[in-house]
Amino acid sequence: MQASTSVEFSPVTALSPLDGRYSAKLAALRPYLSEYGYMHRRVQVELAWFEHLSDAGFAEFPPLSSAARAHLRAVVANFSPADAEAIKAIEKTTNHDVKAVEYWIRGNAAMGVKGAFDGWAELQQAGEFVHFACTSEDINNTSHALQIKAGRDQVLLPALDGIIAKLRALAHQFAAVPMLSRTHGQTASPTTVGKEFANVVMRLNGVRGKIAGVALMGKMNGAVGNYNAHLSAWPEFDWEAFARAVVETPEPDAATPADAKIGLGLTFQPYSIQIEPHDYMAELFDAIARSNTILIDLARDIWGYVSLGYFKQKLKAGEIGSSTMPHKVNPIDFENAEGNLGLANAVLKHLSEKLPISRWQRDLTDSTVLRNIGVALGYTVLAHQSLMTGLNKLELNEEALAADLDAAWEVLAEPIQTVMRRYGVPGAYEKLKEVTRGKSVTAEALHALIVSLEIPQADKDRLLAMTPGSYIGQAVELANRV
Repeated sequence: MQASTSVEFSPVTALSPLDGRYSAKLAALRPYLSEYGYMHRRVQVELAWFEHLSDAGFAEFPPLSSAARAHLRAVVANFSPADAEAIKAIEKTTNHDVKAVEYWIRGNAAMGVKGAFDGWAELQQAGEFVHFACTSEDINNTSHALQIKAGRDQVLLPALDGIIAKLRALAHQFAAVPMLSRTHGQTASPTTVGKEFANVVMRLNGVRGKIAGVALMGKMNGAVGNYNAHLSAWPEFDWEAFARAVVETPEPDAATPADAKIGLGLTFQPYSIQIEPHDYMAELFDAIARSNTILIDLARDIWGYVSLGYFKQKLKAGEIGSSTMPHKVNPIDFENAEGNLGLANAVLKHLSEKLPISRWQRDLTDSTVLRNIGVALGYTVLAHQSLMTGLNKLELNEEALAADLDAAWEVLAEPIQTVMRRYGVPGAYEKLKEVTRGKSVTAEALHALIVSLEIPQADKDRLLAMTPGSYIGQAVELANRV
């Protein structure tokens, strides 16, 4: 039976699960990286440029009044989804999204469009200075940077910080709980549960700094990056310094005085073709992908530890693990996180490889790709939430950990042969290999070997007192240090 072709959009008809099944989980990201968020930032950029032009000293555009400036800032602060819909309606006629933003701001009588300047003679008189000398990419590249800035600083980094804080708490909580290591899937020198979480904390701390440290760039230099149109109007004016001021002057916030000059709070890009080169985006997306790879590693390891019984999972009333096997409590949160992190990295990789490439001075291949930044960060944030849910459900099973350690006395072959080598006992490695390799090693067998060794009694006593659970090196200190 063929499905209806006139299904209305809803969470169950959305093509993307980000806007369907997982829509509610991404509410925090949507204001920044949606189409609405893009339009909001375009309005912000256009009006910041417009306001700076009024202060440039041009006789044709005198400084705006305080009331007009307050109105412009209110237009940005109060921009709503309804405003975005109004711009979309204009775009149906213009077939150009940036021009639709311009008309929404200044109005267009011929099209019957009332703008944000309506009722403000002062602003309407200066309407030709909206989008003055700008190419669309002057508005778009800075808008994308502002979207990324908000998504990174308001959503992505706080979520990553929450994971790091949780892992640090687990590292400290379980710093002294011994755990059998497995290298190549085989038993190896013990560690502690906390030390393994500490390893991840340190890795994430490093990449978190990389993500936060990427300077978000913006260019406002015209159609091919040379201020051609700008200089045709005012040849003696320092347009590069002007553009830098617009880009680098901080964004307004609640503490910004009403008469303070406002800008975009980005880093100025002095050299470009029509588009900003997007190298900073590649750097940022690669860093985010690296953090995601670390989290995939974590999700897989915890999945394995749950399988070994090292962790139990807190039960939730009503949940079903399997439609046929009632006993199952599956590690679905870590599986969901792994899957979504993989999806995120697939998109992030394409973004970082594609965006820095543009044919000659401009092609349009970046435009449609850039609209998927929200997809990449959406899957990342979704995975962060799944990980946090999973981490909060973990309960350590110390009995299982202790049982594994007690069945792995062969791991003490390493300290025994190391002490033997300290004292020059010939063939230390070979002797321990003969006693332990491929065999079921018991405490009694190792103790018999230790007693027979020609080493100082104090070292014999230390080795005889050692158990797999006590052979953890500096793990406790390292776990507590993060």
